[in-house]
Amino acid sequence: MISKEKEFAQLIKDNQGLIIKVSRLYTNSLEDEEDLFQEIVLQLWRSYDSFKGNSKISTWMYRVALNTAITLFRKKSKSLPTNELDINHRDFIEDDDDKQQQISLLYMVIKTLPNVERAIVMMYLDDLPYKDIAENLGITEVNARVKMNRLKKVLKEKMEKHA
Repeated sequence: MISKEKEFAQLIKDNQGLIIKVSRLYTNSLEDEEDLFQEIVLQLWRSYDSFKGNSKISTWMYRVALNTAITLFRKKSKSLPTNELDINHRDFIEDDDDKQQQISLLYMVIKTLPNVERAIVMMYLDDLPYKDIAENLGITEVNARVKMNRLKKVLKEKMEKHA
């Protein structure tokens, strides 16, 4: 029989991309990204026993990860004054490769969205069905579709503006 710890470790390993995406989209530095990653894993561990299997494991993980990221974001914004960041997408480009530039620009543009919209886009890009997106965010499936259609237009405009 596999131990609970080993089972959890494998779950994290299998789904680390999901945690990395949430961490990357809700932070502005590698250090904060690593801290958020660890906090998400800790929160997943704390709530692991309460997962009943009523939804997909990835849906549960998204919910915990997003709630952790948003809660941490709110705590930081209350405790520290923030200024608008003057960010040029070229600051994020590590390689001159066209695809890498587009990905970097997309991440930068997604980070400008409010928390809920950021989560919708992230889950959409991970090919989650609208039903799962809606379940994670506590909105209707129709609302998730409408929001995503509007967000596509917003993202396209922002991408063109920064390109």
